[in-house]
Amino acid sequence: MIEVNNVAKDFTLHNQGGTVLRVMERASLTVAPGECIALTGASGAGKSTLMRMIWGNYRTDEGMIRVGDTEVSGAEPRRIIALRRATLGYVSQFLRVVPRVPTLRIVAEPLLNLGVPEDEAEARATELLTRLKIGESLWGLSPTTFSGGEQQRVNIARGFIHSYPALLLDEPTASLDAANRETVLGLIEEAKDRGAAIIGIFHDEAARDRLCDRLIDVTAFTPVRAA
Repeated sequence: MIEVNNVAKDFTLHNQGGTVLRVMERASLTVAPGECIALTGASGAGKSTLMRMIWGNYRTDEGMIRVGDTEVSGAEPRRIIALRRATLGYVSQFLRVVPRVPTLRIVAEPLLNLGVPEDEAEARATELLTRLKIGESLWGLSPTTFSGGEQQRVNIARGFIHSYPALLLDEPTASLDAANRETVLGLIEEAKDRGAAIIGIFHDEAARDRLCDRLIDVTAFTPVRAA
């Protein structure tokens, strides 16, 4: 479902005379339907960089990334938008939304974008917000004023409202208490059971051990630099 083949990434340091710095090379992995893999490695090793390339935010300088039948590397923006709408979900550590839009609408939006009737989309959003213990009194408010843990739960509800065939999860249990952590782990397990291919960054080792079928150490994709 997800294939990364011999991928490399360069960053151009414009404030350093245009120096080109290679931060990743020979990155390769595959994820099958119903499989969850964890990206591991020290901070700065490239976990988030690789995830952003799969998501289509970072250009791939060499190699190929494919999600389903879409080759992400080199895809036109409309193809990336279509991929994100129906196939590839992403739960980041940070909630980025338009201010003043109510929480219920934000969570329901991925289904609305797919043409699901409003009452059906909002019913599913209500179910997830209730399960994640976001009180009904907050549903009509913008989540921009919520606590970090509440924002993370809104992010998770939005990311799991549609049955995406592929999911990217960036620290999905960060900022959560024990009860909500358990709820999120349950949602991830349900996604695996229905056949989603999942790539995650999990600093929560117990969660990683419970969910993940394999670990991929991205340090192996870090270029060797001269001393």
